[in-house]
Amino acid sequence: MPVSVKYSFNQHFNVPARKAYEWCTNYTSADQALMQEKYAKREIQHIAKDILILTDTFAGEKKLTTKQKLVCLYPRQLFWTSTHVTGPNQHSQFLYQIIPENKKHCFLTFTGLHVDYGFKEDTSQKEIARTSRKLKKIDSETWKLLATEMEKELKH
Repeated sequence: MPVSVKYSFNQHFNVPARKAYEWCTNYTSADQALMQEKYAKREIQHIAKDILILTDTFAGEKKLTTKQKLVCLYPRQLFWTSTHVTGPNQHSQFLYQIIPENKKHCFLTFTGLHVDYGFKEDTSQKEIARTSRKLKKIDSETWKLLATEMEKELKH
């Protein structure tokens, strides 16, 4: 049975909360370049106004990998979810919420529930904690880069 690995962090943005939310949830086929995936492709399927499926395909070391994510948007709450439907992280779910600090600043609260199929049920808590720290580091560094890009784009 797989193991769930939970982690969370906050990321500050020097932009208004509504603009940050709109930037984060404005999915395009060019998103993969922003996420530093050089050989990647994104398809976007709108199921409803506030529900979409993202299909990301990228080249790994030896093969192509495809991930499909169900994204549910809650614009009034500045909140969204991303649930991996297929791919190596299948059933993992990520929660995002933009929290206003004042009229010009906000922050993202990120909560990850990573389902790890490589672990066994008897995996030690120490190993799960190590993986949690690793995932937090990777994702928070990515969001620092995204924050810089967002602020650059929205300041113009």
